[in-house]
Amino acid sequence: MADQGYSVVVTGSAQGFVQDVQLGAHHFRADEPLEAGGTGHGPSPYALLLASLGTCTSMTLGVYARRKGIPLQRVTVYLRHGRVYATDCDDCETKAGKVDQIERRIVLDGELTDDQRSALLSIADKCPLHRTLASEIKIRTSVGEP
Repeated sequence: MADQGYSVVVTGSAQGFVQDVQLGAHHFRADEPLEAGGTGHGPSPYALLLASLGTCTSMTLGVYARRKGIPLQRVTVYLRHGRVYATDCDDCETKAGKVDQIERRIVLDGELTDDQRSALLSIADKCPLHRTLASEIKIRTSVGEP
């Protein structure tokens, strides 16, 4: 009953950071790096978030290029997460405290025109995960029985 209808199930001991992640037929571990008190046996939660955004971005660009006949050969997405003071962020709505910031750099390989590169760059912001992260998110939490 506990996992009925859920697409991701995460289980971990309360004694450390290592988590077992089950995504349908896929299984892996998540953890924190040594310097954060983990054992480094898997990617951190923020690394997984960045990986999700990077894969969604790359997949979306590939689909768009195939549909439009754009000769895109390879997409490489570099990502990093940090927190900045809201006062240092000119285009942020929040003006107090800190704001999470994701930097994304996209490298497009192929014989592309400037117009094609520009179109692909604008499509990157339309990847479903980007739109989710940039929108209001409501997380509903409940407690289940062991």
